[in-house]
Amino acid sequence: MQIVFATSNLNKIKEVQALIPKHIKLLSLTDIGCFEEIPETQNTIEGNAIQKALYIKEKYGYDCFADDTGLEVDVLNGEPGVFSARYAGEQRSANDNMDKLLDALKDAKNRSAQFKTVIALQLNNQQHIFTGICKGEITNTKHGDSGFGYDPIFKPNGYDKTFAEMDLSLKNSIGHRGKAITQLINFLNS
Repeated sequence: MQIVFATSNLNKIKEVQALIPKHIKLLSLTDIGCFEEIPETQNTIEGNAIQKALYIKEKYGYDCFADDTGLEVDVLNGEPGVFSARYAGEQRSANDNMDKLLDALKDAKNRSAQFKTVIALQLNNQQHIFTGICKGEITNTKHGDSGFGYDPIFKPNGYDKTFAEMDLSLKNSIGHRGKAITQLINFLNS
């Protein structure tokens, strides 16, 4: 079986490749000749995942899955949410995004947040949705240099380290993307 992962984020591909069984060949957008930016114009994380998967299926004909992930902060009414990658602007700078979020929370006592990943799978002309959530809190400062995005300021519940301080196998086992990917893999194996 071969399937396209509709992302150009090499960090996501690396995380997912570590989890996908060997009998499933994971194709990247480069592998199928897709070099354009896939639209993400929906106002929900679910909507963006569905839009990206449908785009690849309709334009390139491949079975595929796409994900969208957002960091949802309680005291910010779920922000940055669907705008997580562009929270501080179109330049999509992880450091700028983290700095803006830390500034927004500088006086907040409640720092509860969750990462949410939604995977939309287009397979055999059917759509399937898988959701992974990891609850935690936003730290006061950045810690660690592994991972990407908001990982240096997100500490999952029950752990004293941020995602950026964890090795990839631990992050995958407890994290939002790992949970959603596990559901996807279980479905593909069934």
